[in-house]
Amino acid sequence: MTGVRVLVGTRKGAFLLAADGKRKQWDVRGPFFAGWEIYHLKGSPVDPDRLYASQSSGWFGQIIQRSCDGGATWEAPGGGVQQSAQGMPQGESNKFVYDTAPPTGKPLTTHQWYDGTQHPWEFKRVWHLEPSFTDADTVYAGVEDAALFRSSDGGTSWQELAGLRGHGSGPQWQPGAGGMCLHTILLDPGGRRIFVAISAAGAFRSDDAGATWRPINRGLNSRYIPNPTAEVGHCVHRLAMNRGRPNVLFMQKHWDVMRSDDAGDSWREVSGNLPTDFGFVIDVHAHEPDTVYVVPIKSDSEHYPLDGKLQVYRSRTGGGEWEALTHGLPQRDCYVNVLRDAMAVDAIDPCGVYFGTTGGQVYASRCKRCHDSCRAAAPPADAGGRKRGSRARRRGPGHAARGARCAGGPLSGPARHDARSRDAGAAALRALLCLRARLVARASRYAVPRRDPFRRRAAARCRRHCRRYSHWLHFRDYLQTRSPATRRIRAGRQL
Repeated sequence: MTGVRVLVGTRKGAFLLAADGKRKQWDVRGPFFAGWEIYHLKGSPVDPDRLYASQSSGWFGQIIQRSCDGGATWEAPGGGVQQSAQGMPQGESNKFVYDTAPPTGKPLTTHQWYDGTQHPWEFKRVWHLEPSFTDADTVYAGVEDAALFRSSDGGTSWQELAGLRGHGSGPQWQPGAGGMCLHTILLDPGGRRIFVAISAAGAFRSDDAGATWRPINRGLNSRYIPNPTAEVGHCVHRLAMNRGRPNVLFMQKHWDVMRSDDAGDSWREVSGNLPTDFGFVIDVHAHEPDTVYVVPIKSDSEHYPLDGKLQVYRSRTGGGEWEALTHGLPQRDCYVNVLRDAMAVDAIDPCGVYFGTTGGQVYASRCKRCHDSCRAAAPPADAGGRKRGSRARRRGPGHAARGARCAGGPLSGPARHDARSRDAGAAALRALLCLRARLVARASRYAVPRRDPFRRRAAARCRRHCRRYSHWLHFRDYLQTRSPATRRIRAGRQL
């Protein structure tokens, strides 16, 4: 039977969550690299046992880790990690050296700093790892300060694709509140095209496998920069696309949800009826290219859900028209954030959606029929308290899994799915992980007027179905520490 694997990176280490195709019972392994901050985890679409991890520490620096047996064992590809006299890790897999050779790197010695002066490029950490669709040993890395690197030997050595920084706008790039990071890499499965996003420079595209680049920010309007429609300088939080339709891109910007139908040549806003269009995550359904998911966050200064209600919003029209998905998610006193790599989808039918929060919760959803039928049988979303003529909705054995009262959120980053193994490799989320999987699906009970037999039968079918499939499954926190361990938001960006 087809299985699913979700890769979760936290401030406490890495965790692997695995289930069969039904996704009812989950096995949790970890923590790996306990005590280390894991910025990103990703599996190879070519070899499901090949995993890459970006391990970071403010004390020991950056380390790339690789597993060739599905996470059972890990190694630093450069032949082990040794410490320098200063206590920093050494090894080929940790050498990210900016290209300074003419003609590509020589003029790229500085970028713009917060105060407008020029500042030298300094490597800090790897934010994103993206394995190739064709070769398990080829992997791309997005780093801070913003640059794109590629390894062709399984992460042993890295070379910069200097054409990105070599674009004439490089000296104008400026860090956001969280630094100047290249956090998104999208590869076109059928060609040589690559998309990247940088905070706070914007989105860029290469049509020749990374040799040359051009900005793709026409149509973006950022009122917080001197020139709101500038070629570069936009704080793009995340890009997403459906692999079957690589010319259609979706973007979660600092403010605004955007869409492009021409591979980024132009953008239009599709925020529509979202309660707030600030956020960090965005992802696309694996089988329905016009079905998009976002998690609205109150504002760029208040990084938590609006009114303390954690909600995933879905559009089935490619944006513009959005509906809230709330079953199983906390709807009071929830003040967590959902960071840019903290949402993923799998490729099983029905498609699974996963996300994680800075409070350490991981949620999973994979029951389309249940979700839709329950919404149809439920009272209107804006219905107030108890109404005459119908029983109030009972909170008890609701759709949510047991323990979902604590602040929860979406699952780890883009859980990119392996076409062969159907393995979802979720991107890292900077949070404390909810360790133990307790997936207790229970039926929602909605009040149905006795005079409406059709609705009563629909609700009964929904309850029977929900006994087997829960919409949002909550991976319950089983750690001793109760501290939220929330990662500080750097630069108006999700992470």
